[in-house]
Amino acid sequence: MNKLIQILKRYDYVVVFVVLVVLSLVLMARTSYYQGSHIVAWSNGVAGDWYRGISSVGGYFGLKGENDRLAAENAALRARLAESYISYTDSVFTVNDTVYKQRYSYTEARVIKNSWTQQNNYIMINKGASHGVEPDMAVISPEGIVGIVVTTSANFATIMPVLHGDSRNSVKVRRTGVSGSLVWDGLDYRYAQIVDITTAYQINEGDTIVTSGQANDFPEGIPVGFVQSAEPNQGTGFYKVRIELATDFNKLDHVYIIDNRFREEQQRLAEATK
Repeated sequence: MNKLIQILKRYDYVVVFVVLVVLSLVLMARTSYYQGSHIVAWSNGVAGDWYRGISSVGGYFGLKGENDRLAAENAALRARLAESYISYTDSVFTVNDTVYKQRYSYTEARVIKNSWTQQNNYIMINKGASHGVEPDMAVISPEGIVGIVVTTSANFATIMPVLHGDSRNSVKVRRTGVSGSLVWDGLDYRYAQIVDITTAYQINEGDTIVTSGQANDFPEGIPVGFVQSAEPNQGTGFYKVRIELATDFNKLDHVYIIDNRFREEQQRLAEATK
């Protein structure tokens, strides 16, 4: 209270001036219709700007919740796509009875830790074993391929992204269907390389690279990147292909964990075959 009194004493002339101005404006607004209307319009404009500013700030802080809602909705929509189901067709007396069973389901998650400048990068997400996330599950972004889950705790999981020296994923050229392997040389997070594509097939600049669907993790057709250059690697019979990745790892925020519901069955069959 003493500080308030001292401030009022120090600025008493300013306080008196402000009070007189406010009183004069009030009297003017009440006695003169023309001037009063201008004062009301001015005050409404100030109030409108104030509330618009508050609304903008509130909208900004509400974006997180809206983004989470949209990510969950996208995960549900992805699970309903045709490539998330496997088709069984039984022919009985020329009547085809097709039953669809869902092969892939999607769980959305947020990236809470990310690296993209190291030789071997890792990503941490806010979903773990308690949310059904398991090692070897594939992870994608809204733009394309991200990587594979390697470890989980109850509430978190770490992902080995394609930006890792040990990462290797089966991909193909969408235009021709020719398969190869996606690897990373550790130099630039925006680019990766495709190996094991023979020079017997033509690759064009701008060709789209997608997942092949031949592994037990990624569904077929997930965007991987776009061919920047394809040169024959002398003496090998294979191309040296450089692609621009579809996913921008520097801006990675929401991801989707893919659960292949037939993965264990496929693995058991592969082990039995060996």
